[in-house]
Amino acid sequence: MRAVGSKFAKPMTYCLFDTAFGVCGIAWREADGADAVPAVTRFQLPEATAAETESTLAELTRAEGAAAPPPVIAEVIEKIRRHFRGDLQDFSEVRVEPEGAGPFALAVYAAARNIPAGQVRSYGELARVLKRPAAARAVGQALGRNPVPLIIPCHRILGASGKLGGFSAHGGIATKARMLQIEGVVPGASGS
Repeated sequence: MRAVGSKFAKPMTYCLFDTAFGVCGIAWREADGADAVPAVTRFQLPEATAAETESTLAELTRAEGAAAPPPVIAEVIEKIRRHFRGDLQDFSEVRVEPEGAGPFALAVYAAARNIPAGQVRSYGELARVLKRPAAARAVGQALGRNPVPLIIPCHRILGASGKLGGFSAHGGIATKARMLQIEGVVPGASGS
């Protein structure tokens, strides 16, 4: 995973943008230093309305208002738009800083980022990758707090029987199912 846990001096900033999936939001921190790249701190999937999406993101980031994204973040936004149009994207090189994530959650997020679009794993499989085979429930809890869905693809993690399990974004498992369908995955079908 690219640069998790870097030190940032500046506060979070966010913006909203339209996608084929609905109005999404993204928050970032500018990094200090001439060669530093901003880090995505939050990604907000669409709420019922654009105003609700913005309200949620503003509350979570504690930012004073929306701003124009810097070029690196604008590139991430364009990748998200393409992904939601069905042109599947690899977000593994996007710099992220999941605010408030502890070491176990960061390990879960790093493992999840290795799952390509169009593939899924179970909570138990991810726990085994982490060499913590009894930690499937803890994996699910960490993913439930994922502040950067899609970029950290928690939607690609299913229950052991191929069931969707939970999803904390607006719309719950229906949103998770839509995200998987964009990637060509039909939950519960053989091979998923």
